[in-house]
Amino acid sequence: MSYSVGQVSAFAGVTVRTLHHYDKAGLLSPSERSNAGYRLYSDADLARLQQILFYRELGFPLEEIAAILKDPQANALEHLKARQRQLGDEIARLQQLAEVAERAIEVAQTGVSLTPQERFEVFGEISLDLSYATEAEFKWADSQGHQESMARAAAHTKEDWRQLMGEAAAWRAELLAAYDDGQPDDGERAMDLAEEHRLHISRWFTSCPPDMHRRIADEFAADPRAFALVVPPSQQRPGLAAYLCKAVHANAARHTGGRTASEED
Repeated sequence: MSYSVGQVSAFAGVTVRTLHHYDKAGLLSPSERSNAGYRLYSDADLARLQQILFYRELGFPLEEIAAILKDPQANALEHLKARQRQLGDEIARLQQLAEVAERAIEVAQTGVSLTPQERFEVFGEISLDLSYATEAEFKWADSQGHQESMARAAAHTKEDWRQLMGEAAAWRAELLAAYDDGQPDDGERAMDLAEEHRLHISRWFTSCPPDMHRRIADEFAADPRAFALVVPPSQQRPGLAAYLCKAVHANAARHTGGRTASEED
């Protein structure tokens, strides 16, 4: 059976221009002609085209494909092995580039201008989920508090980060101890820890009145990615995020004379 250039273009998913280019390059020339003199592709031509497209998908240049098809028994396997090695190297290179891009995005979104080694030294297990950072950026982009927080974060030095993360680690240890001891989430110890967290935010990032602190705590309870910013997964306990959220709400009520967020609004 024979096929026109247009037919081959349609079912092979290549352009007519590409087929003409293969023809001109001597890579694939239609082997038949119609009664009117138009070139037609045979079944054998289509089989050859399949091979060409296979090698093109693997990234082989046309000159190398021509060499493979000229003597497939002698060259195909070695060419494929060489291409496999090249693809492996390319994958490794792209993975490295992806990691560099991820670090660049993280710095851009958090304002933390530290090298990867410095980040590990300062932050330890605490890491930022980039999907959460992106969502937060869109969600709070118009918030003055968010803008101030990002600006102040960008201005922190390595020693600033070391100090604030040290404070956070000490606070986290106290929170875990209170939770493990069975202290009530609306008790004085839990509320004092909530207050320490609120003041920590105000001291290092942005003014954090009780109503804002409640919204932050609600985010901790609703999204594990947010809670991982204060307690890494390896240190978390079942129900700990909800415990902290309730403690924050209790502390906020203590500071606002028992008024709820809706009453304040």
